[in-house]
Amino acid sequence: MGYDISDYKAIDPIYGTLEDVDHIIAELKKRNMKLMMDVVFNHTSDQHAWFLESRSSLENPKRDWYIWKKPKRDAKGTPQPPNNWCQILGDAKSAWTYDEETDEYYLSLFSSEQPDLNWENPDVRSAVHDVMLFWLERGVSGFRIDVINLISKVQTFPDAAVVVPDQEYQLGAKYFANGPRLHEYLREINQKVLSKYDTITVGEMPWVSDVNEIIKTVGSDAGELNMIFIFDLVDIDTIPGHPRFTENKFSLRDIKKIVNRWQRTMIEHDGWNSVFIENHDNPRSVSRYADDSDEFRERGAKLLALMQTTLSGTLFVYQGEELGMRNAPPSWGPEEYKDIESQNLWKKYTDRYPNDPSKLKEARRLLQTKSRDHARLPMQWSSAPNAGFCSPDARPWIRPNDDFSHVNVAAQMSTPDRSDTPLSVWQYWQRGLSARKTNKDVFVYGDFKQLDEAHENVFAYLRIGQTKEVGTWIIVLNFSGTDVSWEIPTEVKVGSWIAGTYDGHNSGKPEKATEGTMILQPWEGVLGKCS
Repeated sequence: MGYDISDYKAIDPIYGTLEDVDHIIAELKKRNMKLMMDVVFNHTSDQHAWFLESRSSLENPKRDWYIWKKPKRDAKGTPQPPNNWCQILGDAKSAWTYDEETDEYYLSLFSSEQPDLNWENPDVRSAVHDVMLFWLERGVSGFRIDVINLISKVQTFPDAAVVVPDQEYQLGAKYFANGPRLHEYLREINQKVLSKYDTITVGEMPWVSDVNEIIKTVGSDAGELNMIFIFDLVDIDTIPGHPRFTENKFSLRDIKKIVNRWQRTMIEHDGWNSVFIENHDNPRSVSRYADDSDEFRERGAKLLALMQTTLSGTLFVYQGEELGMRNAPPSWGPEEYKDIESQNLWKKYTDRYPNDPSKLKEARRLLQTKSRDHARLPMQWSSAPNAGFCSPDARPWIRPNDDFSHVNVAAQMSTPDRSDTPLSVWQYWQRGLSARKTNKDVFVYGDFKQLDEAHENVFAYLRIGQTKEVGTWIIVLNFSGTDVSWEIPTEVKVGSWIAGTYDGHNSGKPEKATEGTMILQPWEGVLGKCS
């Protein structure tokens, strides 16, 4: 279930059956839609038949389907982990799990219940290829492959550098992310599986930001994957080299630098971007990059929508992002957080600092700003009990956000169609996606040029089409809660402003200066066409 897979070719009964998947695929095809499957091949569940065999004895044929190592011993002869790597979802824990029956440790980077597969074994790779073929034959059109760049590890398994001095275990990403055989494995997947079908692929690849390394995967002639999720934007508030629950202050200039880097990189190296700022592993974007207060939540969410719908690449919109869903409020206590990473963080702090109010306050702040739970709250369909996600007498795994009575699908889809009524966030996304599709030659495939790199509050850029008919477009975004003046560069000739984030249903074009100084209201973005 989820990333804890006990059978790659079956559906957990609590969700349905294989026949249900067949039905979904068939109905999607009728609507000219396709299904991408989200799957993880770095690890399985400890309940998977492969692992149950592997751990049964040292001599089992599937023993080396997973990564087993003999323990180190302390002075008393007590088994100790083979190295100092920490778990990704709990940095106070070792990434190795001890098995008493066989007196060895297995690598479990994410949790003890999720042992890592040994991709050095060709039988493992063949089994993974077989799984992919199974789903492609069933009609799936591609894959989002979770943490795909962790499948190759440095085989000496050295200790990680100590970057958190007061912590026993350290992040070993240097040795398990983008390992020495990664590209060999990806090319093999492409040659033996993907190249035989009309597929789309996106790989989740944390801890890699090197241009050459990424282009090896997503370059037009790389023969690996179509695109990857580059984590620079969603890791912007994490201290480099440290676990995710750390705080790194960032500014708009940092955001602009990252966006500009990857827009330019893919254009100059003939690669392809994924465009995203939300997923199931991160807090809500309006809480992180904008202002999720009642006053500015909608404006900030629309600003982020305008930015994303005008950037090159394949756009991924996460559930609830199109509503401007925000993080759970600070009033929620630690007991409300259900994700294993959040629970591990709180346990670490309460074990280490049980009588230190300032440290416990710090832990609560980290949960409220960075927990994965924020993106996993029930989808807010309506103002009905449980946000309409399930029946009133059911109990969801985690309670809905407190604001579901007014932040929900039903309310946003029914915003009155009047010129004096602002578009809802959902309606704004709908319009932005339509404009992106209509003008794909510029917004999806066009050139990119940043303007005024140094400005503290304004992110402005040009999207340049390949022909005069497509033309040049300008996007100007105020990433602040105050009015801001911005000087239009003299070389940029704005013909007219086409749309903005303050627009109503039938309101006219934004009334802004087309030369000289323009004024942007709080969290306002505008889109214009150059003459």
